[in-house]
Amino acid sequence: MVLSPQDIHNKEFSTKLRGYNVDEVNDFLDQVIKDYQIVLQENKDLNSQLNEAKDKLSYFNDLKDSLNQSILVAQEAADKVKTNSKKEAEITSREAQKKADDILNAANEKADAVLEEASKRAKKLAIETDDLKKNTRVFRQRLQVMLESQLEVIKGSDWDRLVEEKPTTTYEDIEKVVGSLDNIANPGVQSETKQSNGAADVEETPATVDDSNQTVVIYPDGRTQNE
Repeated sequence: MVLSPQDIHNKEFSTKLRGYNVDEVNDFLDQVIKDYQIVLQENKDLNSQLNEAKDKLSYFNDLKDSLNQSILVAQEAADKVKTNSKKEAEITSREAQKKADDILNAANEKADAVLEEASKRAKKLAIETDDLKKNTRVFRQRLQVMLESQLEVIKGSDWDRLVEEKPTTTYEDIEKVVGSLDNIANPGVQSETKQSNGAADVEETPATVDDSNQTVVIYPDGRTQNE
């Protein structure tokens, strides 16, 4: 049992012969009581401080646990947000890639269609151009043969006799020479080149031969017209 200052103060000692001085002992006990009271008060204060420190430690421990729990919750929430953001980014990226692929495929299909159409037109134009060249060559050959035939007729001896300055030329002679010219011009000239693939005929432009007083129009089919 711990002594109290009151226990020390009330303590009585028995006396003996040649014992201690009572006044000195009482003075010493008074000093012990004072020091003991100080020590007890300090011990009490220390216990109070210790209790306060324990309370604060408990509070901070609880706060630490709460903060740790909050950190865990925040970390979980951040992980969820990060995961959701990643998923949304992947979905957005896939949708954007799909749209880009669709646009690219549509553009490629349109470009292929345009190229195919242009190729068809180019082939058609090439065929038409080739046919036009063939028809032009045919027309040129016909015209050349016809003009050469007409030139041969004009250079013939019948015309020479016709234009001689002799009174022996009769109307029958002139009619005979003109009739021979008509017989050569009317049958027409056959082409030596055949048209291929059923190409359409090109419109043939008539050629003209200018005489001294009139113009004779000579068509490729052998027809003539005086103007």
